Amino acid sequence: MNFIRKPFGYEPVLTKEDVKNSVQKKKGPRPNNWKNTLLRIWKIVDEQRALLIAVLLLVVVSSAMSLLGPYLIGYMIDEYVMKEQFSGMPLLIVGLIVIYFVLALSLFFQNYWMIGIAQQTIYRMRTGLFHHLLHLPVSFFDKRQHGELMSRATNDMETVSATLNSSFIQVFSSILTLTGTFIVMLSLSPLLTLLTMIIIPAMFMATRWITRRTGKLFKEQQAALGALNGMIEETISGQQVVKAFSQEERVKKEFREKSTRLRRTGFWALTYSGYIPKVMNFLNNISFAIIAGIGGILAFKGFVTIGTIVVFTEYARQFTRPLNDLANQMNTVLSAIAGAERVFSIMEETVEEDIGDMDDHHKLLGDVKFRHVSFKYELAEQEHTLKDVSFHVKPGQTAALVGATGAGKTTIMQLIARFYDVEQGEILFDGVNVQKLKRQTLRSQMAFVLQDSFLFEASVYENIRYGRLNATNEEIVEAAKRANAHDFIVKLPNGYNTILTSDGSEISQGQKQLLSIARAFVADPVILLLDEATSSIDTVTEVKIQQALEVLMEGRTSFVIAHRLNTIRNADVVFVMQEGRMVEAGTQQELMETNGIYANMLKQAGIL
Repeated sequence: MNFIRKPFGYEPVLTKEDVKNSVQKKKGPRPNNWKNTLLRIWKIVDEQRALLIAVLLLVVVSSAMSLLGPYLIGYMIDEYVMKEQFSGMPLLIVGLIVIYFVLALSLFFQNYWMIGIAQQTIYRMRTGLFHHLLHLPVSFFDKRQHGELMSRATNDMETVSATLNSSFIQVFSSILTLTGTFIVMLSLSPLLTLLTMIIIPAMFMATRWITRRTGKLFKEQQAALGALNGMIEETISGQQVVKAFSQEERVKKEFREKSTRLRRTGFWALTYSGYIPKVMNFLNNISFAIIAGIGGILAFKGFVTIGTIVVFTEYARQFTRPLNDLANQMNTVLSAIAGAERVFSIMEETVEEDIGDMDDHHKLLGDVKFRHVSFKYELAEQEHTLKDVSFHVKPGQTAALVGATGAGKTTIMQLIARFYDVEQGEILFDGVNVQKLKRQTLRSQMAFVLQDSFLFEASVYENIRYGRLNATNEEIVEAAKRANAHDFIVKLPNGYNTILTSDGSEISQGQKQLLSIARAFVADPVILLLDEATSSIDTVTEVKIQQALEVLMEGRTSFVIAHRLNTIRNADVVFVMQEGRMVEAGTQQELMETNGIYANMLKQAGIL
């Protein structure tokens, strides 16, 4: 790629080879599957069959009116103007006014109803996509950029919406107009009809040459837009990390690269698609010149009438205009197909099957057992994260998981919650294989306090209530008090009604953690999962939280991950993880007496 100097820096000079290479970079589903994509869209549209039939009938009416108008004008010229018989003309003029009024009315209602059909269709597609996303496994999101997924739910969906709003009617109307115009022209003059058809092969070849290129480019443009949106979303979410490590220049460079890719594909897609109206207008003018010239000669020799020439010039434009519209709409349709394919590709992903033999209201006792469990994440190459792990935690016991980062502690938590399924071995709840329990049944009896607290853009009330949706305000306040969060909540501008943002920028990290703990109190779980629950809390608050957690964990099976070993001194059993294996297990006293890895960890922490 070459560069030229511009006032604000250097800009690339793009060649056809650059465009070809750019298109070839993007592998994956091409818009060759357009038949299946259109069929899926049609099935959704067909759910509004009655309104769709009304729209199609109005399209037939509007096409008929647009054909009848020029025909009456030609008839008026031949039968009244040329014969100087003006007595019947007022009636024909009134007829023309009625025709064009009906045409305008039918166009208005068909557009009005089609917009409703399009919006309802997009509503169902968007709802279906969102519901599908909610039922996809966690592993799916591990492999996708969140911003790229958002682009499919917004940009791609809007592309489909715009096409349904305008292109559907236009394509159907153009086909009807072409058919009707051809029949009327053929009945008036087969010779002039033949002359009009001369330019059709040229139009077809020009359109085919252009659309074969724009189809790939629109696909690439949608992919480039998704990648750019993903990068922007990640950068905004991770702004503190970007600034903390002074990575602004690297991020700007990456943004320029992705933005340049989008600009390049967008430039060529719009450039190629922009050729269509220009080529069509050129061919239209040639067609008009042929009809006017040869038609004039034929009229002079008496083979056709002047009215026929007038009608044919209008019909010639009316015939090539739908071709022009169809050619223009091909670009829009190709872009919409590319967007729809990206949406449907997500909806084709396999969802989590929530099938189990146990009753939906099955009550857990809290007995958890791992039997020779091995597990590997999909993104991992060969190394297993967990290797032949076995343990047993009885109801009401508190189990502490300790070990270095990457030892597999959090993975055990995720397997207990069944965010992932085991590769080898089995997990038992009260002696029942976890795969016989529905995920909803399992998770509804668990509460999580994760290392990274997540808040929703809602009030403090609603963020805590997320643990149990039917909790009353009084129960929420009580939970906040037990979590030591009440004091700072009442100092917020609107207390419990204060609206928090998703990143929780209005409060500290420690306060976010306190809200997560209050949420766990409200949930009243059978099994409690604490992943570094006190990692972001100061020492003074930590003592109070530990006291509250002891009350919360009483009578409940609890799994606690903690790097600060002084926070797990009351654990009933300690599991020491190392490189995916459980190397030690036992009570605090037993592990200290063996003087092994755990005892050495306590010594290094200054506890022994």
